[in-house]
Amino acid sequence: MSTPIEIAPASDRELVLARLIAAPRALVWRGWTEPALMVRWFTPAPWVTTAAEVDLRPGGSSRVTMRGPAGEEASHAGVYLEVVPERRLVFTDAFTSAWEPSAKPFMLGELSFEDAQGGTRYVARIRHWSVADREAHEKMGFHAGWGVATDQLEALAQELGR
Repeated sequence: MSTPIEIAPASDRELVLARLIAAPRALVWRGWTEPALMVRWFTPAPWVTTAAEVDLRPGGSSRVTMRGPAGEEASHAGVYLEVVPERRLVFTDAFTSAWEPSAKPFMLGELSFEDAQGGTRYVARIRHWSVADREAHEKMGFHAGWGVATDQLEALAQELGR
């Protein structure tokens, strides 16, 4: 199970999840950027990820589709703003494919991947458009949900390394 690292949010609109993942940085990166791998870890049970689309370049779009236990579906589209292979991934839901503005922008995600003793120092900073959006994301279970998903990402990366 990934080891929590304490990092304070930089503002009242930010949520942070930081972990030491016991797997090489390259494998953790693959888990975040390869669609076939994303569907294996991205969503905490009882939800499942049914599809992932990735155009991994600045301006490239992404879409993740999830299904809930009652058969409900949720799809999240966004655009990559910055891609530094195996080091940094920045994305937002403010745009969908081809820089089309989204109906309701919610967040900007900034992920960093650094070599650390025993694996990867992984930090997810999620910045929201408003305090209300941050509060809503927190109430949706950000810390628990992203924590479980990160443990699943770690397990996948360890499996890939065997």
